[in-house]
Amino acid sequence: MHNKTKIVVLHMKELIYTAIFAALAVLFIILLIFMFGKKDSDEAMETMAQAAYVPGVYTTSLTLNNNVIDVEVVVDENHINSVRLVNINETVTTMFPLVEPAFDSIAGQIYEGVELSNITYDQESRYTSLALIQAIQASLDKASAAKVSQNGM
Repeated sequence: MHNKTKIVVLHMKELIYTAIFAALAVLFIILLIFMFGKKDSDEAMETMAQAAYVPGVYTTSLTLNNNVIDVEVVVDENHINSVRLVNINETVTTMFPLVEPAFDSIAGQIYEGVELSNITYDQESRYTSLALIQAIQASLDKASAAKVSQNGM
């Protein structure tokens, strides 16, 4: 048996191109794994980002003729659960008879899912309704600000 020695000639240019393409293929595969491989922490961050409010009870004071009424808003992460007037006394209901009916109308619309910017009200209780809507919006702003401060920590 006679063995012939084979000589293989490799061009340096071809070796370099092959090494570059192999390295790019490995980087591409790693990139795909990072892009499409979701982790539990990514899903938790997405859930936090989608939440509109920090759950809790938020109160805003509304002053009517030196009488203070508190507007209390209870929210969970995405919804307004309840809206109510707190510390309303007989003096306020006597001097401002449109407060409670206007508030009941606004609260009913909120419970139906109407956004604050789309709430309708009677023209005779326009100013009362606008003051109540502003107080509710201030409470919701507090809930949103609490979310921002929690995420910033």
